[in-house]
This record gives sequence, C-alpha cells and structure tokens, in this order.
Amino acid sequence: MSSYIIESIESGVFETLQMTFFASVFSYIVGLPLGVFLYATFKGRLLANKPINFILEFFVNIGRSIPFLILLVLLIPVTRFLTGSSIGTAASIVPLTVGTIPIVARMVESSLSEVSPGVIEAATAMGASPGYIILHFILPEATPSLILGSAINIATVLGYSAMAGVIGGGGLGAIALQYGYYRYEKDVLWTSVSILVVMVMVIQSGGNLLSKRVRK
Repeated sequence: MSSYIIESIESGVFETLQMTFFASVFSYIVGLPLGVFLYATFKGRLLANKPINFILEFFVNIGRSIPFLILLVLLIPVTRFLTGSSIGTAASIVPLTVGTIPIVARMVESSLSEVSPGVIEAATAMGASPGYIILHFILPEATPSLILGSAINIATVLGYSAMAGVIGGGGLGAIALQYGYYRYEKDVLWTSVSILVVMVMVIQSGGNLLSKRVRK
C-alpha cells in the first residue's frame, strides 16, 4: 500500500472513533432516560402508565424497525439542516445517533428489568419515592448489565459508522468502499475490515471486564 493509503487508513481510524464516541454519548443522553421511562411506566411498575408506555413503545419499535441504510437516506435533510452538510464525519453522527437511540432505550429497559423485585419492595417499604428508588436502588443494581449493554451498543455504532460510507460518511467504511471496493484494492478492503473487527473485539472485551469488576 502507498503512503497515501496508509495515511488515509490512519485518518479513517480517527474519524471512526470520533463518530463512534460522539454518537454513543448523544444516543445515551436521550436513550438512557427513555429506557428508564419504558421500564418504569410498564404495567405493575413504579410509574405504571399504559398510554405513555404505549406511545414510548410505539416510537422505539418504529425506530428499531427502520434499516440503518434507509434511515441514513431519510435523515439527509435533517443532517444537512443541523450540520450544513449531508456528507463527512460530522454529518454521519446525526443518523448514527438517531439510529442508536431506540437500541439504547431497549437495552436499558432490559437491564433494569433484571433487577430483583425484592430490592424494589424493600425500598418501597422504607417509604422511598419512585424517583429515589430508580436512582438509588434500581440503576445501581443494574449497573453491571448496563455496562455490558453499553459495550454492545458502542459496537453497534461502530458497525453503523462503516455503513455511513455508502452515502459519503467518513471513517474506515468510506475508505473500504472507495479504495477497497470501487478501485478493487483488496488489501485496503481487508485491512479496513480487520481494523473494525479488532476495534469491536476490544470494545466488547473491555465492557465484559469492566462489568465483572463492577459486579464483584
């Protein structure tokens, strides 16, 4: 590979990490409280509210049902409005965030559902309010599972970032497509894919290790 290609791959790694980081942070800012409300408003739970839970479930299910490539295209006007462009690293963060929010919400809801009902009953018996129980009992108890879920979500964002190359997004996905696929440079294609695989493995292993330490 030429020095230019090597520099492009190095730049692609940085752009991929940048997209993954910001999209993960933004998606958790919205997805975490959304997942908490999904959990808490379900029938028989602390803030049980059937209409609100139905609305939240509806939008989360719709969001999870739209294939990411289609979402990329649908959000082009929104992306252009927010970032001034529909291509590039910054522009890719918008659809990455929107596409990951419902996944984060569902993962958070699943993690909170694993908390033993006995913990909630004990907290309720102590006279704690629903908000206090969620913040000081349920979320701490679910922390190991939440960490595992976050590793899966970050790996998902990383995979989505590669698909963003189809519409001109930056990162390793764009390099693999432009050089590896369109120009038939197989070494670039496999190098980009290999780096993405290693990054996913590192993220997943780090999440597993951190979860085990927190659990102990």
